[in-house]
Amino acid sequence: MNQRLIVSSALASVLALGLVGQVAAQAKEKEKCYGIAKAGQNDCANLAGTHSCAGQNKVDNDPGEWKYVAKGTCKDMKGMNEAEAKAKSKK
Repeated sequence: MNQRLIVSSALASVLALGLVGQVAAQAKEKEKCYGIAKAGQNDCANLAGTHSCAGQNKVDNDPGEWKYVAKGTCKDMKGMNEAEAKAKSKK
């Protein structure tokens, strides 16, 4: 096998693993914050299961809708974690 191909493949693998690590680190630095998303600005599916995509919420600050925020900032924005949002939705 061509030695240049082997070295190139190995280098590409190392670089790809580095990118995966960065994405994982960024995900750890964020948290879901419920009840703060404006209409059409949610990040994904809601708790009720009435939609499964980003940007589909119809009202501002619905407790079942969420956005990703920097870890530790949700409470400052008057948001809720998932357990709090589920409890509020049951009322």
